[in-house]
Amino acid sequence: MAKQISFSRRSFLKTLGTTALAAPFFRSGLLANSRLTMLRHASFGGGGMAWADLTELAGTRKVELVAVAEVDLNRVGELKKRFPQTRIYQDYRVLLEKEGRNLDSVNVSTPDHMHAHMAINAMQAGKHVYVQKPLAHDIDEVRMMMELARKQKVVSQMGIQIHSTNHYRLGALLIQGGYIGKIKEVHSWCPKSWGDPSPLPDRKDPVPEGLDWNLWLGVCADRPFIGGGYYHPGNWRNRLDFGTGTLGDMGCHIFDPVFKALEITGPISIRSEGPAPNKANWAIDGKVEYVFPGTRHTADSTVKVTWYDGAQKPPADVVKLLEGDPLPNTGSIFVGQHGAMVLPHINRPLLYPDKKYADFKYPEVAGESHWKLFVDACLGGVATTAHFDYSGPLTQAVLLGCIASRFPHTTLKWNAATLRFDETAANEYIRREYRPGWQLKV
Repeated sequence: MAKQISFSRRSFLKTLGTTALAAPFFRSGLLANSRLTMLRHASFGGGGMAWADLTELAGTRKVELVAVAEVDLNRVGELKKRFPQTRIYQDYRVLLEKEGRNLDSVNVSTPDHMHAHMAINAMQAGKHVYVQKPLAHDIDEVRMMMELARKQKVVSQMGIQIHSTNHYRLGALLIQGGYIGKIKEVHSWCPKSWGDPSPLPDRKDPVPEGLDWNLWLGVCADRPFIGGGYYHPGNWRNRLDFGTGTLGDMGCHIFDPVFKALEITGPISIRSEGPAPNKANWAIDGKVEYVFPGTRHTADSTVKVTWYDGAQKPPADVVKLLEGDPLPNTGSIFVGQHGAMVLPHINRPLLYPDKKYADFKYPEVAGESHWKLFVDACLGGVATTAHFDYSGPLTQAVLLGCIASRFPHTTLKWNAATLRFDETAANEYIRREYRPGWQLKV
């Protein structure tokens, strides 16, 4: 029986932003059949999110960082200082060839367009994989990653680290415990604006010394380098070929507790009510409506989940359920038969109406380090919780919303079993054309 705790909802609203980590609640996924005591690891990526991932993994004190692949050698200065024994490569394929026998696992923490190739090549070499969200740039790539992880029997984990916190675990427990009744609808939002309504600049800039632009492009068609952070290192998420916009960036985080709580997988239909991307860039201020098959946690045979980003927000009648409390910057509202739950991103869930839940004793649910859980699973310990069989369908749903944005005000019916739309034109975005020499062989 979980411990019970109480707190003032109104006083808690002043503390949004805190996160606690402790022991696990959910358990699922593959375990490594291993007697290792130290994980020999490589990072694909050396700066940005890769730096965060590799330092968190190394911080478990169960990981030896053997090698790093970073296409931009200007981003490895701190890496060399902190990990002087780590060998540095620009091409991840050369790293795998040279260091493969010395490795047990890798993390893939690069722009979205390279996730699938890097993870698949690593799994083909028998390595456990920690892959940043979204798992891949395209839906069919996610399918290949899921199937290969099962075939190779490797440990997998998607980098949705909030998944392992007590906040998201408590939110799922409250929904599955029926505390607000079965769920009628969900509204999820994020104010980020990864997109760009302007056209592609007509210019060619010098490639900075130390950056291998050909390797950075990887699977994508050749094109001139544009400086000023247009692609690298800052704004690739805006670009159709390299990133997946705000929904692709944040949807895997925000939809994660929705998927976990409701036990949903593939949607039946997707409809975008936001603007379409232009020829080069994702749009901003998106709104995407998903319809999923109902589950034991939903009120009806289907359940609607709506996504909002940028300036878009849930409608006034939904916000009214918060009884005058401020709408969190980012999060979800679950509308139940007997009440509502707001789940802020990286914060504790709150139940409404206030009068009904004023004396409610919240279960005490502990969290843990998402990175440590991966390391322990690779060493033969507990299983991961965001393995590809869970995070794959989640990522595919997010990417379906990205595709739907290309067809505004059109309901796209989706067959999750065949990975096909009823709208023929939409099917061309399920998989991409790779640059010659970068074809995937699975």
